[in-house]
Amino acid sequence: MTQLRSASSENDEELLPIREVSRLTGVNSVTLRAWERRHGLITPIRTDGGHRLYTHADVATVRSILMWTERGVAISKVGKILADTRDLNAKARGPLSVVDSAGKEAWQGRLRQATENFDERWLDQIYDQVLFAYPVSVVFEDILMPVWYDLVARHDAFGPLSEWLFFDHFLRGHALQRLTSARADADYRVLVVAMPGGCRELELWVAALLMTSERTSISVLAPGQPLEELGLVCGKIKPDALVLFSDQLPSTDFNRKLERLALGLACPLLLAGKTADMAQASLQGSIIGCLSSDAGVMQQRLQQFLAGRLDT
Repeated sequence: MTQLRSASSENDEELLPIREVSRLTGVNSVTLRAWERRHGLITPIRTDGGHRLYTHADVATVRSILMWTERGVAISKVGKILADTRDLNAKARGPLSVVDSAGKEAWQGRLRQATENFDERWLDQIYDQVLFAYPVSVVFEDILMPVWYDLVARHDAFGPLSEWLFFDHFLRGHALQRLTSARADADYRVLVVAMPGGCRELELWVAALLMTSERTSISVLAPGQPLEELGLVCGKIKPDALVLFSDQLPSTDFNRKLERLALGLACPLLLAGKTADMAQASLQGSIIGCLSSDAGVMQQRLQQFLAGRLDT
């Protein structure tokens, strides 16, 4: 039987019982055990008494599994998607600096408490503090958005709906502020637009923010932008690239629609978000470039593509 790892071997990370993982993710214990036994998607630590204990990384994996299944991916296929995405992102990013997961959990706890109290001044203080401690990509991808996704999962209930609206409004304002303060004299201009029904509005704003760099200015087209009119819009704006963002499961004729759209554009067409992770293999060698759903990889690939160092 697997022995309980020592605190030092787990970098002093807090270990969570299955009931706490269920509370944090909304996934019941029966389902968690099935994902472990039948599909090998998570591997909790076992105590001498056989009790399961989970790390915060395990909780993140459970949330990823839940996200994929909610988007229509069969549970039998989720493992391969997670593995492929990890491999692709690891190759693209190279060595990563380790971010203290326990520290991120502490920040998220403060954010949840401030949101529960509808205390915007406190939220502002926490926001400024985490931006001082972490890069923008880590702040939004690993600290702010997980809290937002937790509220999304519970926003049909009385109380959490108001909390979600409050936090969503707060994040939208700050994401827009950072986008509009980006450099106006950047080398490249990129248009970002959501696929119809492909994401919520905040997800689009955050994705655009995470693509921004000193050399690239990002303009976001309003949600609901008709895809068939993108050729007209791009003909007027003349961007260096158009990025379609989506987190949804691609339809059966998805690739054909994208290729038809790309042929009508005067600029390159790129795909970002979790849809890009799912469609990357099928679009390899096509005229559509795939970025990623990972913030660091998405920005890096966009820069490489604009500089002509990344093929579609």
